[in-house]
Amino acid sequence: MTKHATKSFLLLQGPHGPFFHRLGKMLRLTGVDVWRVGFNAGDRAFWFGAKGYIPYYGRPDDWIKTLKIIVAEKSITDIVLYGDTRRVHAEAVVVANKMGLTLHVYEEGYMRPFWVTYERGGANGHSKLMETSVDDMRKALAKTEFELPEAPAHWGDMRHHMFYGALYHWFVIFWNSNYRQYQRHRELPLIAETALYTRRLLLMPFIALDRKISTIRIKHGGYPYHIALLQLEHDASFQMHSPFGRTEEFLTLVIEGFAKGAPKHHHLVFKAHPLENGRSPLRKIIQRLATRINVSSRVHYVRGGKLAQVLDHARTAVTVNSTAAQQALYRGIPLKVFGDAVYDKPEFVSKLPIDQFFATPARPDNRAFKDYRRYLLETSQVPGGFYSVQGRRQLMRQVVDMMLDQNDPYDALRTGQAPPRQQLRVVK
Repeated sequence: MTKHATKSFLLLQGPHGPFFHRLGKMLRLTGVDVWRVGFNAGDRAFWFGAKGYIPYYGRPDDWIKTLKIIVAEKSITDIVLYGDTRRVHAEAVVVANKMGLTLHVYEEGYMRPFWVTYERGGANGHSKLMETSVDDMRKALAKTEFELPEAPAHWGDMRHHMFYGALYHWFVIFWNSNYRQYQRHRELPLIAETALYTRRLLLMPFIALDRKISTIRIKHGGYPYHIALLQLEHDASFQMHSPFGRTEEFLTLVIEGFAKGAPKHHHLVFKAHPLENGRSPLRKIIQRLATRINVSSRVHYVRGGKLAQVLDHARTAVTVNSTAAQQALYRGIPLKVFGDAVYDKPEFVSKLPIDQFFATPARPDNRAFKDYRRYLLETSQVPGGFYSVQGRRQLMRQVVDMMLDQNDPYDALRTGQAPPRQQLRVVK
């Protein structure tokens, strides 16, 4: 028996692919009990026959009652989630808080794509970072001389992400007969979403060509431009931590602010999310809005691709709360956000109305952002990725020890008890 033997972990839904399976396997090696609740055939398939699987066949309305029974019967002390806003997870957060359980939340990296996020209690708009000032971060950093690591060349996560997502949904479509009560956390029916992604895969050569042409035109246009970083409309950060219900509301606000405040020789570039599947005709919506406001010749749309190609020369950046905005701050580009974001600090994010922001943008406090970035890399940002073998291998070197630590990553640094952090190495 080990010192962790009294702990019992309950894993709910995780990232598509093998990560939660690997995590559970390593947790068991430490002597703790590990259980996994599966809500559909995709969850079951990626548990790979490991012990401790608990299928949930019930109705969504009965989930809280069932969860409390599981917690009591299995003596659960810790609940592990990927994201904290989908219904089954949001309800689990309430149960965990009422019962005094430790809540471990994984999320895509705030410094993605080369790190993932591990926090206690909540992520994104529910993160402790929302209430942590830059001054607080600087006080915690006074106990360390950690140098900012350079990101590796790549983890190869994007293509693996798409593959595991497609495979996961294949199981849900064709093998879900035992989970008839299952309800997705996204609005669009699974069949429709699968069709959109299939269409996108088939059209990828044409999409890549369109993106390349658009990028070349912008890079060689010879005009100053501002960039708007778009997000997936169904993403939890957009739906749960922003004032918008639809992307079109954000598009309208930005284009109207640009038309009113930006110099007449400036242009506006909308950059789509790399996983945008076309569920909303963004290009047509943008063209319609820009035409109505008489700025159509100055407004552009770029599909997916690498952000740096258009971000490097941008005058400002605006977004709802995309993590990609931190790449703008890293470059010293003025930034305006509209939703709740962990990086929304007065030292480096503008509080001006959108039209005034376009008219008189101020550069962010680069020193403050460097301290913020260093703080995250010392705490909740863990090197690695969920989807590729290389990324998971790197990630597993640290996350289990972090989960078993009595302190969460932020408290560990504040109290001077943070374990050594790994330096990233380029992955070939």
